[in-house]
Amino acid sequence: MRPRKKPNLAPRLAACESIVLKDPVSLKGHIRETFPNPQAPLHLEIGCGKGGFVFEMARRNPDINFVAVEREPNVAVIATERVLSAVPPLPNIRFILDDAEKLPQIFLPGELERIYINFCDPWHKHRQFKRRLTYRERLKTYQNLLLPGGEIWFKTDNYNLYHFSLYEFAAAFPAYFTTNNLHQSECAAGNVMTEYETHFSSLGQPIYAIRAKKTAEPGKAPTP
Repeated sequence: MRPRKKPNLAPRLAACESIVLKDPVSLKGHIRETFPNPQAPLHLEIGCGKGGFVFEMARRNPDINFVAVEREPNVAVIATERVLSAVPPLPNIRFILDDAEKLPQIFLPGELERIYINFCDPWHKHRQFKRRLTYRERLKTYQNLLLPGGEIWFKTDNYNLYHFSLYEFAAAFPAYFTTNNLHQSECAAGNVMTEYETHFSSLGQPIYAIRAKKTAEPGKAPTP
């Protein structure tokens, strides 16, 4: 279901233009220069929604730069306004309002240190599986954008998507960590929850997670 159109969407987005990369393809190779500290590690969230996750990650990690991608402007406007109203300010977040399909046109190979995929659309119909963000060909694309040692962190509340993703990661990007109950795992302490995650976990729904690391040497097994 598409989000309801927000009133005054265009002027609200215009007011946030200082943190939105309006023509990110033209910035390929220069994304880091849009941050006050261009030498900081660069992390990417694909599908940031209302921005709760990237907001908290940036607040906790001021020495990391975050780019959040969201193709739905009626949702992205909430995320951008949240960041601009932050006290103290969060200068380490930028937004891209576009489709994740364009990521190879925006980022250089080896430019990212971590990619987050949180509660993405499960695309239930079999003919739609290639549209899933954890489809193996997409994972290969993300892997190319990561530097050696870079990671993908994936979370979902959907068991079928998790089960599918286990096979896709095994085929394209072997995982070093998987769990069918993130909040009861060894990674629970440092976990930052999204809005969806907070809601579903409050209902007793387990959160599934997969993490994979790009190896420095071809054929070398990943290590935690």
